[in-house]
Amino acid sequence: MKVFENFESEVQSYARSFPVVFHKAQGENLFGEDGKEYLDFLAGAGTLNYGHNNKHIKGALVDYIAEDGVTHGLDMHTKAKGEFLQAFNDIILAPRDLNYVMQFTGPTGTNAVEAALKLARNVTGRENIISFTNGFHGVSMGALAATGNSHHRGAAGTSLSGVSRMPFDGYLGDDVDTNAYLDKVLSDSSSGIDKPAAVIVETVQGEGGVNAASVEWLQGLQAVCNKHDVLMIVDDIQAGCGRTGTFFSFEEAGIKPDIVTLSKSLSGYGLPFAVVLMKPELDQWKPGEHNGTFRGNNLAFVTATATLKHYWRTDAFAKDIQNKGKYVNKRLTAMVEKYSEGKFDARGRGMFQGINCIDGEIASKITKEAFKNGMIIETSGADDQVVKVFCPLTISEGNLKRGMDILEKAVERVCLQEDVIPNESDYFDNVQVDDDVKWVG
Repeated sequence: MKVFENFESEVQSYARSFPVVFHKAQGENLFGEDGKEYLDFLAGAGTLNYGHNNKHIKGALVDYIAEDGVTHGLDMHTKAKGEFLQAFNDIILAPRDLNYVMQFTGPTGTNAVEAALKLARNVTGRENIISFTNGFHGVSMGALAATGNSHHRGAAGTSLSGVSRMPFDGYLGDDVDTNAYLDKVLSDSSSGIDKPAAVIVETVQGEGGVNAASVEWLQGLQAVCNKHDVLMIVDDIQAGCGRTGTFFSFEEAGIKPDIVTLSKSLSGYGLPFAVVLMKPELDQWKPGEHNGTFRGNNLAFVTATATLKHYWRTDAFAKDIQNKGKYVNKRLTAMVEKYSEGKFDARGRGMFQGINCIDGEIASKITKEAFKNGMIIETSGADDQVVKVFCPLTISEGNLKRGMDILEKAVERVCLQEDVIPNESDYFDNVQVDDDVKWVG
């Protein structure tokens, strides 16, 4: 560990929570140098939806490298890129009746957001962007301006402008329609909110605390955008690629955003890859107006294509994710009811769920307790108060149950220590799951 202490910057964060030198990984498992196995319920913060070293994807990558396939190509045409474009259109876009042009940006999510914001401003001729409370869109300057977290914003060292903040779904309580508020300020020329180029929204706010917008709210948001001629950007970087139970997180709402950003699990293998999807009439870029040296990661094109062909040709994988999500929700709800007497709450959608522990210190103790028992799981939220279940979507039935068992024991132990509820007999063996919850093999 000394080499990391001696030479790596203090900016590191995950390494502080999980002080292990990891050496190998497969599926939903990570292995330390000492051979100890850990269940990965972090999944690269959503980058490893298909697990570590997925055999269905790795073979295509190894074959491509062995054949001396192009690795780096800027934005030149390559066979790997062409195959990805065709597969993404045929397997993802066309079946969903979505007509988008794809822009390959720098390989990070924040760069995709930067491009989306820049595009919206250039197309509309307006500067202002509407983002939402607890939103997280990245830490480069434009994306950071749209991010709500004060910890990240404070590191900018300068003022962040060009964005107005609006309340997310439920932020002002269940009885307040925040879309009506947005409509009001956009309708009132004296509201002080300049007419925006776009709104940018996550359907499920990951870093903001696993806050899931309702279908009705998302539909209402698009209606407000249409009414005021404002572009709608869905940041699907963490919630997309199947995490909520469908490839795009907005599918259940039946909306069609003007612009969509994707990254994280898009490559399927943990390789850096990001795109901006835009309606064709918005593709008003001049050549090179937004570029980057690494916008042609051909290795990622190869793995992304293999991922699409293996997992998304039918709806079997999506149904598998949805069934797993029902199981996770049942387990989390049971934990909340038993160990916190309803003081905590289970939240999220699909395989994007968590427990809101209200108190960040309690949530931290739960994740540390889980780590002691071989599970890597992290927190999110403004005060790190939400324990976030974020395992690979391909996790086996046995390991999903084992992981939820470890988490439940951690919740039980910490809650009893914190006197969240009176000491009760072991509840672990009493958890029941409906027999109709099944997984696709």
